[in-house]
Amino acid sequence: MIELKESVREKTKCFHCGDECINELIQYDDHDFCCHGCKAIYQLFEGGELEEFYHSRTKVEKGKYNYLDLDEVQEKYLSFKTHDFQQVKLKLPSIHCSSCLYVLENLYQINEGIKKVRVDFGRKQAEILFDPTLLKLSELCELLDSIGYKPDLSIDDRPKKRVISDIALKIGVAGFCFGNVMLISFPEYLGIDSTTDSEFTSFFGYINLLLSIPVLIYSGRDYLISAYKGLKHKMINIDVPIALGMLVLFIRSAVEILGQTGIGYLDSFTGLIFFLLIGKWFQGKTFESLTFDRDYKSYFPLSVIRKNNGQEENVTIHNLEPGDEIIIRNEEIIPCDSELLSDSARIDYSFVTGEKDAIRLNCGDLVYAGGKLIGGRAAFRVKAKSSQSYLTSLWNDKAFKNEKHTTSEELTNKISKYFTVAVLAIALAGSLYWLVYDPTKIWPVVTAVLIVACPCALALAAPFTNGNAIRIMGQKGFFLKKAAITEKLSDSDILIFDKTGTLTEQSNHAINYVGDTLSEFDLVAIKSLSANSTHPLSQLIYNKLDAPQIDIKEFKELNGKGIKGIIDGINYQLGSAKWLGVKDIINHDQARVYVSINGNVKGYFEIKLSYREGLKELMHALSAKYQLLVVSGDNDSELKNLEAIFPVGIQFHFNQKPEDKLRIVEELQRTGKKVMMLGDGLNDAGALQKSDIGVAVTDDIAAFSPACDGILQGSSLTKLNVYLQFATVNKRILFQSFGISFLYNVVGLSFALAGLLTPIVAAILMPLSSVSIILYTTLSSNYYAKKLTL
Repeated sequence: MIELKESVREKTKCFHCGDECINELIQYDDHDFCCHGCKAIYQLFEGGELEEFYHSRTKVEKGKYNYLDLDEVQEKYLSFKTHDFQQVKLKLPSIHCSSCLYVLENLYQINEGIKKVRVDFGRKQAEILFDPTLLKLSELCELLDSIGYKPDLSIDDRPKKRVISDIALKIGVAGFCFGNVMLISFPEYLGIDSTTDSEFTSFFGYINLLLSIPVLIYSGRDYLISAYKGLKHKMINIDVPIALGMLVLFIRSAVEILGQTGIGYLDSFTGLIFFLLIGKWFQGKTFESLTFDRDYKSYFPLSVIRKNNGQEENVTIHNLEPGDEIIIRNEEIIPCDSELLSDSARIDYSFVTGEKDAIRLNCGDLVYAGGKLIGGRAAFRVKAKSSQSYLTSLWNDKAFKNEKHTTSEELTNKISKYFTVAVLAIALAGSLYWLVYDPTKIWPVVTAVLIVACPCALALAAPFTNGNAIRIMGQKGFFLKKAAITEKLSDSDILIFDKTGTLTEQSNHAINYVGDTLSEFDLVAIKSLSANSTHPLSQLIYNKLDAPQIDIKEFKELNGKGIKGIIDGINYQLGSAKWLGVKDIINHDQARVYVSINGNVKGYFEIKLSYREGLKELMHALSAKYQLLVVSGDNDSELKNLEAIFPVGIQFHFNQKPEDKLRIVEELQRTGKKVMMLGDGLNDAGALQKSDIGVAVTDDIAAFSPACDGILQGSSLTKLNVYLQFATVNKRILFQSFGISFLYNVVGLSFALAGLLTPIVAAILMPLSSVSIILYTTLSSNYYAKKLTL
């Protein structure tokens, strides 16, 4: 390998990016590159899994996608658009295996204009975030097309005529050929001597062979292509033994028929593919009926404030319609594409782009779903209905929490890695055995072994067991980020509770103001200031005061301290005694929020907190299995009330700033503890993100943070022990399903090796094993949920 650098005298195209090498030419490994960056990426790809990028590229007509750069066209495709970032969701029908997933999610290495790719494997879609200054939408589509992922750009929402699916056509072709092959082979089934008329025997053998060819190259091609791609990437996937079994039957049969030494096994071959496809179709239908769609309106009921005839009301986001006016408060998520009605607002798009710098928008600007409001509350007009699945995809972004594999994921990965190799070894051993004792059984036995062994049941056990669990818990008020979190719930051994907003209710509080008399304007200012915050104490003050609201300038919320803003030139602050420089009286049993006007403390709101019913029983039940801690940012004025709720010996930590809570979590984890943190989704974001399980407890689900693993409705907190019991039972069901899958493979392989299982029966059993595991896990989790009164 040599590297040369010389001036370019003639047009030469870069092997990596395809652009002309205008200024310089760099040669490496017999290829031309326009810059060192392209050469470096080539070196990174070559010999790795992304090497397929170079070998699978096809030439795309230049300018084919230029129409996508028109503004009016982009409005239909882009889900997010700023000067530095654009986001598009594209249907990519060619997605079919894990290698596709790997290539697409690493597109940022192919082109620096691509920032992030999120692939929905089930829907065959990719959500791509890119920099329009480096890569146009048209160029992105050209790139995808050139590497074999031609985007489906159809946006016609009109009702479509019913069309026959691809798998149905394949089943039809396989079924037709299978039936005819069996009909032609009928004399053999009846034991009629085939030597009586060898010409007819040969003729019918050729017909069977012709009927089998479309079954191989059309009906069975998905298995062959998947196996080929897997081997090409040096991966032995599940389709390798199936494809090998198909080829063994077909080639062996073709050799016998063409050599006129036998009639072959074409009835078994066509029947094998026919029943494999039926099983695949049945499997798919079962999956569809048990799909845990995160967009289901009873799940993840994010709410928002809507203005209706001048009055404010809380509504779930699936009830929002274009034209509705909504109010968003500090650090709340904008649930749908909207037009800004307020004079200006600062929007943080870090959930979408990963960039934390907020941008300032003005009245009339378009604001995209997923943006977070920073500062005082603002009004928006809904432009498009909300997509809960989109918001959930933001919640699930890997960037927000570095998650380790669960036990079942590690077990599945280990078994899947060696499963296919083990099956091939068993098939080889079986063939050697029957070569000695009965050579006529070699091909049926080898084929049956290759087909009946199936890791699918094992691979599907975890997602369907845990998936059904999050569906059940979601219906009862506990919304988990992803299915694997249920396993982590059962592993927790220490529970940390925040106090305000977690253990306390949002209603039934006694609130009194103590201090200098406040003017009507002061009351208006305080209500307007507290309206901008989602903190539980701010909301209690907001609901207590009967006063109109006015606009605030320079609103700011300081976690663990308080809120401040300027109203009509006057500085107002609401917050803790320490923040406002007050020497607080320790021996009081109420929470206090102090009021400062232009730097002078006027008094405080005294709030007698009301704790949730059933907390005492819950904490005593939890203490039998878990270590409990209370970590609060407030002072210890509520210590006596908390001691009456919690069992003796519980640790209480007061006056804890957000960084103190984070430190406590880290210290516990260093001792080997599995920490579950329950707190405010915004004020405790750091501790929630660091904990093994972070749960935001809220009565008004108007905001969520990617830092948390779950959202628990406040009214469901007293069921926490039941949720944890269910998670433990669910993990037991999961490992039982692993045992059933293992038993199926042992029994199936035993019968196949003994020559007691035909390839056709093996093809029927393989998908049924997966379906039976799914039904077992689903029915079991439903039964135990009912038994635990969940």
